[in-house]
Amino acid sequence: MPRSVVIVGGGPRGTGVLERLAASAPEFVDDLDVHLVDPYPDGAGRIWREDQSALLWMNSMAADVTMFTDDSVRCEGPIVPGPSLYDWAVAVRDGDLEGEEVPDGPVGDELRALGPATFATRRLQSHYLDFVLRRVLATLPPQVRVHRHRTRAVGLRRGAPDTVLLDGGGELRADVLVLASGHLDAAPTEAEAALAAHAREHGLLYFPPEQTTDSDLDRIPAGETVIARGMGLAFIDLVVLLFEGRGGVFHDRGDGTLDYEPSGQEPVVHVGSGRGVPYHAKTEYALRGPRPPLPRFLGPDEIAAFVRRGDVDLRRDVWPLMAKEVGWAYYHELFAGHPDRVRGVWDDFALRYAALDWYTPAMYELVAGFVPDPSDRLDFERIDRPLEDVCAPDLASLQERLRAYVLDDLERHVDDRYTAELGAFVGLLSAFAQVAELAGTPALTPRSRAQDLAWWQNFFSSLASGPPGPRLRQLLALSRAGYVVFLGAGLQVTPVDGGFRATSASLDRIAVTARTFVEARLSSPSVSRSDDPMLAGLHAEGLLDEETLREEHTDGDAGPAVHAADAAVAHSGASVTLHNTGLVRVRTSDFRLVDAQGRPDPCRFAIGPHTNVRLPGAFTRPNTNALSFRANDALARAALTVLAEAAPAAGRLSA
Repeated sequence: MPRSVVIVGGGPRGTGVLERLAASAPEFVDDLDVHLVDPYPDGAGRIWREDQSALLWMNSMAADVTMFTDDSVRCEGPIVPGPSLYDWAVAVRDGDLEGEEVPDGPVGDELRALGPATFATRRLQSHYLDFVLRRVLATLPPQVRVHRHRTRAVGLRRGAPDTVLLDGGGELRADVLVLASGHLDAAPTEAEAALAAHAREHGLLYFPPEQTTDSDLDRIPAGETVIARGMGLAFIDLVVLLFEGRGGVFHDRGDGTLDYEPSGQEPVVHVGSGRGVPYHAKTEYALRGPRPPLPRFLGPDEIAAFVRRGDVDLRRDVWPLMAKEVGWAYYHELFAGHPDRVRGVWDDFALRYAALDWYTPAMYELVAGFVPDPSDRLDFERIDRPLEDVCAPDLASLQERLRAYVLDDLERHVDDRYTAELGAFVGLLSAFAQVAELAGTPALTPRSRAQDLAWWQNFFSSLASGPPGPRLRQLLALSRAGYVVFLGAGLQVTPVDGGFRATSASLDRIAVTARTFVEARLSSPSVSRSDDPMLAGLHAEGLLDEETLREEHTDGDAGPAVHAADAAVAHSGASVTLHNTGLVRVRTSDFRLVDAQGRPDPCRFAIGPHTNVRLPGAFTRPNTNALSFRANDALARAALTVLAEAAPAAGRLSA
């Protein structure tokens, strides 16, 4: 009888796992059925489906997007190269891909005009992802068959093998189950439920955290004052849909500065967040010098040493090396690409730099001596909290401060005089990969895992996952026109009679009240609050565990509670601090589900942003030894090893 794998989630992550299964299958099995289960289009999934606004873009340039492994990827499975988004578009329009044609309509027009530095629409990316899946299906080895199910997995009946239950009554045999569902929705937290109840009671509008494309923004009337919390990519989508999406038009003055022509249907959006500024723009240039040699100060040897040592605090112990690594990459490009802005030569600087710790007076003196302009020196604290000392006396002065900040950020990420910023980005990617390896071990303390990993993920995203530069130009135009009003950092929103009240640390005793409040962010992950029936059922049966971090204390030393999106509970005396991350617990080495007793399941796996193994996106830059591809490969080969066993169900822990 053929073996069977069920992949729940047919978007980019599920497609990536399928590709790795197919690549390695001939080494392990003679007869394999793989089932892709997703109510949304296979390949694209929910987030990248074609059925969304043509105004929404990716936040990566076309040449920086691939779903295929290349020679840089260090994994056990075979390398199966394929085109990037840009290379695919060129091959399609040149007629070099058999069976592929330029799509009809606006998507086809976009494909014909696509350049390597273009930020493609998500609709075009949907076509690329569809191509990727079709290519995987067309090149399957003869012993592998793939079956696609355009429905939802709603439960699991345990057995040897398991049976996956489908919405509508279908059933699928599952020797191996892979949960690759991506971002999952969840029931509201207590705070969110209270805000929703307040809105219902007072006839207000409250939009909880969710995918912006799924929000019914037509409910917001023209001229409405809106409070938005969050300034990441979800906020950028919100702005696009509320302004361009309602017929507004941007006009270029000729120098890159935009003016906004309103349609008359606009609201006025007051926005703030914890950091108080938008994510940094994506870089639009290439390195001038050679790629920085990485890893240098934080590589496999250093991670292994931290693992042997244990009791590691990320901010105290690891962050100084992370900062030094990013600084190394930044200054490498500054010296190589902009020798007129430094004193001396790289070799002299590098020798002395290597001998110093990041947070030391000697390092400050070294950098100041070789880099005369303070604006060319890397300052992580200023980058992380740019409004730390700002407390404006009125909204107008804060707008000037924020617009100047965004203009400077645009210049640094678009003008190739600042390619050292791209050097820092390369260093960030290297540090991210190493921290991911460390986070997959028990070396970090529970408190550091709870607090510092969340800080690092947010900081990394703000630097590496920001919007295209044109989006920030549009934001500036809306700000100058008075349709977007910045509220700054430390935003607090509270329910008041007849509305919602927003204050921030960046404004001196100034508050804004509105009848509409939008949470411009995704919902926090939560297994216990998940509205996914498969996930909820596995959790209820103890087959899937929500990551909980525990910290032991001696009597009288309970310490402050560890705060989380969902809960933090501290007990005094011989105490334990509990922190629920909301994430599905998996074993880092192979992504096996970990059950309520802490045991890895032999036949059930999970991968993606809903798990406690933090990975970059499912597609990535070419030639970067992408962590996501290595993770897909590790899971696929672990699953195939299960299938290759003579009796894989005999050792089932929970059958």
